[in-house]
Amino acid sequence: MTKLNEQKNISRPPVVAVMGHIDHGKSTLLDYIRQTNVAGEEAGGITQHISAYEVIHKDETGRDRKITFLDTPGHEAFSKMRERGAKIADIAILVVSAEDGVKPQTIEAYKTIAASNTPCLVALNKIDKPGANIEKTKGELAENGIYLENWGGKIPYAEISAKTGVGVDNLLSLILILAELENFTGESEENASGFVLEANLEARRGIAASLVIKNGSLRKGMVVAAEDALAPVRIMENFKGEMIDEATFSSPVRLVGWNKMPNIGAEFASFGNKREAEAYAKKFSLGKSDFGNLKKSDFVEETKKIIPVVIKADVWGSVEAMEKEIEKIKSESAVFKIVSQGVGPVSESDIKSVAAGTEAVVLGFRVKADGSTRELAEQRGIAMAFFDVIYKMTEWLVAEMESRRPRVETVDTTGQAKILKTFSRTKERQILGGKVLVGKITLGGLVKITRRDFEIGRGKIVNLEKNKAKTSEVEEGSEFGLMLESKLEVAPGDVLEAFVITKK
Repeated sequence: MTKLNEQKNISRPPVVAVMGHIDHGKSTLLDYIRQTNVAGEEAGGITQHISAYEVIHKDETGRDRKITFLDTPGHEAFSKMRERGAKIADIAILVVSAEDGVKPQTIEAYKTIAASNTPCLVALNKIDKPGANIEKTKGELAENGIYLENWGGKIPYAEISAKTGVGVDNLLSLILILAELENFTGESEENASGFVLEANLEARRGIAASLVIKNGSLRKGMVVAAEDALAPVRIMENFKGEMIDEATFSSPVRLVGWNKMPNIGAEFASFGNKREAEAYAKKFSLGKSDFGNLKKSDFVEETKKIIPVVIKADVWGSVEAMEKEIEKIKSESAVFKIVSQGVGPVSESDIKSVAAGTEAVVLGFRVKADGSTRELAEQRGIAMAFFDVIYKMTEWLVAEMESRRPRVETVDTTGQAKILKTFSRTKERQILGGKVLVGKITLGGLVKITRRDFEIGRGKIVNLEKNKAKTSEVEEGSEFGLMLESKLEVAPGDVLEAFVITKK
């Protein structure tokens, strides 16, 4: 008999990322898989709701097996986890066009996969094209150190057409075989842990984040902590947008109700109560979290407004030049953070790689974007700019930094006046008489109303007279009459403190 506290270590579905050179068919492959294999036959519209989805595929024995795909090719979270020495995906698919062969971004994508020690398989795509040359492409891969099975290496591969679907079932079968060889397991009785895929602010529901669970189970009533961001598990949805009470490893979920925006790519943990979650978040804030090696600079950056930047260029040399220019732009209250970079035109995938509402910037250098990409960027409120001279890009970014950085409000006192007498009063306006003690008061100026040194309200001077004649200001030592707009009833002896608010 199984003890109640015994861990249930069982096989879990693989989490798969799709990577490769621009226009080699990453998005087409994911679209085909989603439309034909999504669990519960929910093929339409789900990718707008969450950044990952589940598919069902029969293995060699005829059993239904689940696979979780990260929806956005080259997802930002994957590259972030590489930087921290961890993995968000269990398996990576490197998509290579059999028509175009190996390209610079193919090599860069493979380096990313190899650096994260993620098991990999290759999808040789576009085999239906007249110009496809499968053997030549295999040779180019070998020349760049990517050795396929039967070509001097052990990397499994499938020959596919993402457009027609030829070979895609074979690719899914290879994923399941590789997952079985790697023996991915999870402990169902543990509290859930995993990674943040994306986060955004929803107008009606507040801050929401998409997560992928890598181990354990997440249930209603628990509390999730991603670094120092917290969320109670009250509103939890599956990848179809359906409300659920529980989810387990390899499942993508959407959680609503965070106290702050969690960082994309952050590891999360879950707890039985809020007290434990708050203790975890506090440890992270102090730099003592068990997850990742945090540096002092990480916390300095968190105090600034982060502006995500996606950069695309004609060649990798241009990408490097753009990165160096962006690093030079400094501000005390904001920072540009490159979240994605690549070679080729700006695509819809680039726009999807940053969450809507984050004030992100997409930069193109000697490249363009088509109409649908521009339309998507406009819908998501993401600014795009294109350049062919590097210093023009720098000038534009400096101006953007200035316009986007947080403004610090300062309140400066310009004068004080004592109320000597009160006259008529309506619901929101009152006629008063008094004397300026310090500085001056001005027509249209804002005032704090203080009584016995405590602020009790605020108002606005809508009419001002000196010696029974209308005036725009009254200086120190002079008596006045004024009409004050305020819901508060002012009494003799109260002090009006004139002030101005400036933003710097």
